Amino acid sequence: MKKVLMMTALLLLFGLPALAAQQTVTLAVPGMTCVACPFTVKAALNRVEGVISVDVRYKERDATVTFDDAKTSVEALTQATTNAGYPSTLSQNQSTQE
Repeated sequence: MKKVLMMTALLLLFGLPALAAQQTVTLAVPGMTCVACPFTVKAALNRVEGVISVDVRYKERDATVTFDDAKTSVEALTQATTNAGYPSTLSQNQSTQE
């Protein structure tokens, strides 16, 4: 019985990281009004723990972010851009898991 409990505990302990996934989302950032704005948005997003990559496009006024969903969330990403002065929202139909 102890072996079964021990095996279950080990599986839970080491199996949980496997539940995490990379996720890619596109955030609409309509407040970017000059060509320097993307640098601030990118820096703010890169400071969020769990962010893997950031691509900010000025003309489209959006940011595509790949992150570890076990370490951060879309809410944390939008909060980071808002705190930097550029409120953002999740673009529709843009969320994917890898």
